[in-house]
Amino acid sequence: MPHPARVRFARSAPATPWAWPGRFRGPSRRRFRVLLTELLSADRVRVPLAAGSKDDVLEELVAVLAGAGVVADAAATLRAVRQREEVLSTGIGGGVAIPHGKSDSAGGLAMAAGVAAAPVDFDSLDGEPVRLFFLLVGPESAAGLHVKALSRISRLVRREETRARLAAAATPAEFMAVVAEAEAEGA
Repeated sequence: MPHPARVRFARSAPATPWAWPGRFRGPSRRRFRVLLTELLSADRVRVPLAAGSKDDVLEELVAVLAGAGVVADAAATLRAVRQREEVLSTGIGGGVAIPHGKSDSAGGLAMAAGVAAAPVDFDSLDGEPVRLFFLLVGPESAAGLHVKALSRISRLVRREETRARLAAAATPAEFMAVVAEAEAEGA
């Protein structure tokens, strides 16, 4: 019969916790998945946008959030978005802009979207005018979710077909249907 200390040592768990099977792997990614269909609703989509300039687009989209009651102070939110735009344009190319900012006047992460009737000069990185706009605002405490939402929007609009369908949407409901379908496909 083997010595008891050797048996216990031979059957003990690995010395390092990260080597234990099924333990200490951190939070599941699925638990913190951001879905645009949860952040955006038809009442926060403006089709078409009345604005014809970069600043007017920002004002109109912030007004959409203020009208929906998701930001307490529209002026502070607009100021935060403008400050972010001063650092670097959020026109990412392909006719898409994702203006965003961090403002404590938003109780949580909030999003609005719009399609411009005519392309708007937005100082995009590719130099092309923009028709699709996704405004994202949230408090400093939601920085992690803010980044995940920006990533999610970028994945949504990376396919030219999806961008074209969003730009062709005639109503907010049609816009949301395209977003929902693209998310279901894994965008």
